[in-house]
Amino acid sequence: MAEFDRLAPDYQALLKDPIRDPFAPDATFFVTRKVQVLGEFAAREGIDRRRATWLDVGCGTGDLLRMGRDSFQRALGCDVSAGMLEACADLEVTLQDDPLRLPYGDATIDWLTAVCVFHHVEPGDRPPLIREMMRVLRPGGIVAVIEHNPFNPAVQIIVRRTPVDANARLLSARQARTLLRTGGVTVVDTRYFLLLPEAVHRRLGALESALGHVPLGGQYAVFGRRAA
Repeated sequence: MAEFDRLAPDYQALLKDPIRDPFAPDATFFVTRKVQVLGEFAAREGIDRRRATWLDVGCGTGDLLRMGRDSFQRALGCDVSAGMLEACADLEVTLQDDPLRLPYGDATIDWLTAVCVFHHVEPGDRPPLIREMMRVLRPGGIVAVIEHNPFNPAVQIIVRRTPVDANARLLSARQARTLLRTGGVTVVDTRYFLLLPEAVHRRLGALESALGHVPLGGQYAVFGRRAA
């Protein structure tokens, strides 16, 4: 918590990198792609999110919530860092006092996302956090874990020299799937994305979608459903 409170004032500046910056001129593209990946999954599964409550665990400064909230009836966020949440005055967010305890009631959430959260969580704390996420997720609810792809060489370089990820321990999509299963989640799909730079993606986005099951992209999303 203290680490991210310290980093919060300069968070976006600390993400800049000589490899990352040419890929996209600012962070908007990276958030847009995540929102698109979530929407594409909902479309494939025939899920109507307009009556759903969405919780973004580790929401940070709220960029994902801000861009994706119109697709849901209600959008919530929580984070362990009060400093990061200072940027979320326009959002419905709650400070998470305990990193392994979510400030929500049992079975109150329909959709749950954790974006680039677990590589900041100690491996021994990951299963308890997954179980806590499943506590607040309704039976049949959807969970999406989005993480950096450790098999992408550019990602490895960027993570090693990014101050925000100084203590990061990357996990593969296979490890993320195993983690979800330990919490009683049925894994539904895995998609890799952020393979093409923004300028190329505008023209060849369909190519990236076609390669979504190939572990090439800079990030991946593992989707699961809590058992009914």
